[in-house]
Amino acid sequence: QVQLVESGGGLVQAGGSLRLSCAASGTIFSINAMGWYRQAPGKQRELVATITSGGTTNYADSVKGRFTISRFTISRDNTKNTVYLQMNSLKPEDTAVYYCNAARWGPAATTEYWGQGTQVTVSS
Repeated sequence: QVQLVESGGGLVQAGGSLRLSCAASGTIFSINAMGWYRQAPGKQRELVATITSGGTTNYADSVKGRFTISRFTISRDNTKNTVYLQMNSLKPEDTAVYYCNAARWGPAATTEYWGQGTQVTVSS
């Protein structure tokens, strides 16, 4: 089992920044990728960003800025078993509950683990 604990959410004005943290514990040695997803009221949960154990990152188009400069940056500190999401230039439409995800890829299926979520509210 893998346990994920998020922190760092809160209320911020548009244009501001927040950094989310996700601390992982348990049987994390076989986790292939970690990421952040978000769910706004009345909407489905959507991908924000992922990072593999090898460091490859992927971002949703909604968090990419102009000229492919991403507003959000995902990173990981393997010594602390923690994944971060640095969010800059926040917009009101970024308001959502942000969930940390860990995935273990198997030959037949992927096992996923989720944190409890942290609220991010961006005021206009």
